[in-house]
Amino acid sequence: MASASRLLPPTPPPHSAASPPARHRHPTLAAPLSRRPINPPRLRCRAASAAAAAGAAATTTTGGGGGALVLEGSGAGAVAVREFVTLDELRAAVRLRIRTFYEYATDSYGAEDLRKSLADREYDALQDRISGKMINFQRVSCINGTVPLLPSLVSAEELCSTCKFVEDGEERVVVGSLDLNQCLWLPDELTGKRPGVNESSHTRAYLSNVCVAKELQRNGLGYALVDKSKKLAREWGITDLYVHVAINNEAAQKLYNKCGFVYESEEPAWKARFLGRPRRLLLWLDLKKDAL
Repeated sequence: MASASRLLPPTPPPHSAASPPARHRHPTLAAPLSRRPINPPRLRCRAASAAAAAGAAATTTTGGGGGALVLEGSGAGAVAVREFVTLDELRAAVRLRIRTFYEYATDSYGAEDLRKSLADREYDALQDRISGKMINFQRVSCINGTVPLLPSLVSAEELCSTCKFVEDGEERVVVGSLDLNQCLWLPDELTGKRPGVNESSHTRAYLSNVCVAKELQRNGLGYALVDKSKKLAREWGITDLYVHVAINNEAAQKLYNKCGFVYESEEPAWKARFLGRPRRLLLWLDLKKDAL
């Protein structure tokens, strides 16, 4: 699946967490909003492994396995898959991404402060992308899969407490998320070749930050998120949709193949070593021919 966003500003984390944002409605998005020298928290980015887990979570619509929770209702049909509605929901989606793309020892000194700092920085960066304040991004939408706070989620206490938000008096949980980016390229990623130089480049888009909560794997959430992004991309006039995936992530590759993506190119080994990650494949979907 796509990796964690590499668009965070290179500022050190603050000493204290930001106060919760006031609730606002999309699309009237408001304007965007110590180092500890001893025993730092044990935290490392796991963008590739998290993407693999998310890919495995989404490749099939049947079967639980691995102790995963089963949604009440009809699997992915019990999930509301849509563009984000409130800023509270957007912040909950960011917390799911931090939870997915980073692992940390909860007993480490300062781990919780660092996690909050990462979430605050990604939240601000995501708002900048959505509101059009970041160069190269013509249009960005955050698509989430959310469920009501159901009794079946009682065993996923940490997920519910981390990714919960309130909408119209109802408590809901973000269980899957991705970004649809209308742009020419993504930072530190392979660039798509389509459309060609003689065609409009404004019809190219990329998926990024694709993730599904590990507790709800194998409920078809990944497929539902990608399907929603394809429909929205068509509404935007997108003809060529791209996604990056780790070369050793077979589960995610199967998901994207199921969604109609095909191989276009792959990252050079030297670049992957320089960025400290597994090599990436660039997959392409022709939305002009893809069946609705």
